[in-house]
Amino acid sequence: MSAQLQGIGMTSRRTRMRLVQRLREGGIENERVLEAIGNVPRHIFLDEALAHRAYEDTSLPIGYGQTLSQPYIVARMTEILMAHEPARVLELGTGSGYQTAVLAHLVPEVCSVERIRPLQDRARERLRQLGSRNVQLKHADGGMGWPERGPFDGIVVTAAPIEVPRELLEQLADNGVLIAPVGEETQMLVEVIRRGDRFEHRELEPVHFVPLLGGVIR
Repeated sequence: MSAQLQGIGMTSRRTRMRLVQRLREGGIENERVLEAIGNVPRHIFLDEALAHRAYEDTSLPIGYGQTLSQPYIVARMTEILMAHEPARVLELGTGSGYQTAVLAHLVPEVCSVERIRPLQDRARERLRQLGSRNVQLKHADGGMGWPERGPFDGIVVTAAPIEVPRELLEQLADNGVLIAPVGEETQMLVEVIRRGDRFEHRELEPVHFVPLLGGVIR
């Protein structure tokens, strides 16, 4: 680790606590979620040139046209998920691995799919550094989910489809919840709860995510 990252790491606990306080003031109420964000060093999920901005409440680029989501959005989506007390969660879009690491603090099993192999490789190493042993990773088209590992109590989608793929809804357990940004130019964060063969949709708030794309990159 470089001297710059070591320096950031030495002060990150204090800056993480300031971030947690900003999230609390911004309306995040679940103390377990706030504790998880306080425990995950966000700076290790960024390239060194951007690590000094890790604890700003903003999204940041991670390469390949992808971003590390704004901490508020990570906290908000995780808070909605945790209201359902899931045991097994599917994350679509591992990206940097930051959301994955937060989830790993909160649920017994996290399954995460990423279509871009270099991003997945970096995320795997970061999660290994953190000792996140309850995470399974797969390199695949995220829009198809991970059917052989389902059903899932919760599904978190970290890129925006035009509409929620039917394949993902079918991988929800009964009373399971899916949280996703949906739309093109205008996007809305939605919550979908499965009730037997019915799916209850609820719009939450406007958001802005990169689009959910198909295919894989090796």
